[in-house]
Parts: sequence; C-alpha cells; structure tokens
Amino acid sequence: MSHLFRRSLRRGAALVVAFVMLAGCGPAVDNSRLDLGTPKQSTTLGPDDVFSLRIVGEKDLPEEFQVAVDGSVDLPYVHRLSVAGLEVHEVATLVRQRLIDEQILKDPSVIVSIKEYRSKKITVLGQVQKPGSFPLTAGMTLLQAISQAGGLTSIARTKSVNLTRKGKQGTAKTVAVSVESITDGKSPDIPLQSGDVLYIGERIF
Repeated sequence: MSHLFRRSLRRGAALVVAFVMLAGCGPAVDNSRLDLGTPKQSTTLGPDDVFSLRIVGEKDLPEEFQVAVDGSVDLPYVHRLSVAGLEVHEVATLVRQRLIDEQILKDPSVIVSIKEYRSKKITVLGQVQKPGSFPLTAGMTLLQAISQAGGLTSIARTKSVNLTRKGKQGTAKTVAVSVESITDGKSPDIPLQSGDVLYIGERIF
C-alpha cells in the first residue's frame, strides 16, 4: 500500500469522524415551533394521593388520609368512601352530607385540602441519573422533572429530547425539545402535565 493511498485513507476516516461529530452537535431544536398546547392540570383525587380532612369542632380525630388503590378512603364517622375522580371541595361536600344524613352532626363544617398528588406522575427515561416515574407537583417544568431524575448524564443529548404527551381520546404526540435552548435562556421552560414521558437519548460523539 503506497504512502499516498494510506494518507488518503486517513483523510477519509477523519472526514467521517468529523461528520459524525457534527451530526451529534448540530443545531438545537427550535422550541418556539412546538405545538403542545396548554398543559391540562388535573386536580382530582386518585390512588395514593394524600389529603387532609378536618371536621371543625371535632377534636382528637386523624386529619391526614391516603387514597387506597381502589380509589376509596376510610374517614372518621362516615367510614369507607369512594373519592377517586373527585375534587377536594366535592369530597368535603360528600362527607358533610353523609354526616347529616346519618344524623351524626347537624350542620358540620368540613375542610379538605390536598397535601400530595401521588397519582399524577411524569416519567423520565434515558440519559439521566435516576430514570423512572415521579409525582407531578404543581407547576412542574421539564427542567424540574430532569432534576427530579438526578440530572443529565455526561453523554446526554441536550439539543433534542423527546417529549411524549397524551391528547384527547388517548392519542399520543411526541415532539423534540431542546434542553440546551432552555438552560441557555433562549426559550422558556416547558410546563408538564400528568402522563408526560421524557426520553433523553445519547449524544453522538
């Protein structure tokens, strides 16, 4: 093999490597073109959610409760109630009416407030330190979700992250999002909704 031919091969290999590196470090996705719509914020109760319930004037009663897997909860005086799919104010109304109907209290005042939505979750997969599903907190954004997953790995592809969101009638839509554009302050962070799935791929070197 001639010296000239070997040098041509080395140049060709270098060009291939350079092309691959450029492919992995291409321009970031334009987040301004995303069409995700406004995230739906569900505030109804579901399995594993934790809420507080207080009957005014009734002392020495437990005040913190967790919804069971079947969507029910065991409450003072009224025992087992199905609360899945209800707003907290609807739970308060239901408990108040049950107390009246069963002649336990004449005109009770019931206060219910959410403590933690554990039934509302987002999933972060791929190149993060702790992949998995995490509770969706109020106002959670894409960067906060990645932080919940322990942050990105050193080989994470930040210029094009897949975000999959369920729409109406169970249809799913996947869009590419640039995390780099958000962290650089070039585009706003993206609010998430329950059921969102983030997949962070591996950067091409």
